[in-house]
Amino acid sequence: MLNRFKTTLLLTLLTLLLVAIGGAIGGKTGMAAAFAVAAAMNFFSYWFSDRIVLAMYGAREVTAGDSPYFHGLVERLARRAGLPMPRVYVIPSDSPNAFATGRNPEHAAVAATEGILNILTPEELEGVMAHELAHVRNRDILISTIAATFAGAISMLANMLQWGALFGAGRRDDEEGGVGGLIGSLAMAIVAPIAAMLIQMAVSRSREYLADASGAEICGRPLALANALRKLHRASQMIPLEEARPASAHLFIVNPLTGGGLVALFSTHPPMEERIARLEAVAYKTKF
Repeated sequence: MLNRFKTTLLLTLLTLLLVAIGGAIGGKTGMAAAFAVAAAMNFFSYWFSDRIVLAMYGAREVTAGDSPYFHGLVERLARRAGLPMPRVYVIPSDSPNAFATGRNPEHAAVAATEGILNILTPEELEGVMAHELAHVRNRDILISTIAATFAGAISMLANMLQWGALFGAGRRDDEEGGVGGLIGSLAMAIVAPIAAMLIQMAVSRSREYLADASGAEICGRPLALANALRKLHRASQMIPLEEARPASAHLFIVNPLTGGGLVALFSTHPPMEERIARLEAVAYKTKF
């Protein structure tokens, strides 16, 4: 129920943002066009956002015949978690990372980069994929994927409209004030931070802590997940995911973006040291 409310709130806010941008650029005509675009996006983001995100990163689906080790590992963990078997994807990147997507457990997918498959031990990889399946079981993958799809579209639209304003496209006629280009440029300057803040509101850091705890329970090895996070944190800094964008960064198990400033300010990932410390505490309690 809470995630359904969050999803509805997120879509409403992003729809209003798109309509406001359309109004700033093209007056009533722009607002109508933006509303039509938003309505279409609301529909497609619910049904097809997972496919959009997977395509964004060039993920390819693998079967048990294509990748018996990885596919079999996910299948074992899904049974242990009491989940339907998700679709399994591999992302052609040396940067080690993984994410889950889909609108519900019956239509879920998990994706891992080639890099993560190469650097983790079997136990560590189990911990990572258990974390992703925990997102599926906790039913927070829909809002994460919708946030990524909508924010990415807003950023792209903002960029297009900004160039249009610079070259005089989309200006309102004189009777509407003739300031569409200026207002549009100002609107574009604040779109990216607003989209980032909306994502931050919709996808809280607490979901990562919960997925860590649930993932540790699914795989039965809290320290394996802790070791994997430590290794991924270092490796992802050395080999960044070039395709990563702020709009979809929150999907991944470790932040694929590097640098400070706004990247750190709007990060949806909690501090890695705290995540590892919590998993080590779970392992200690389990042992004693």
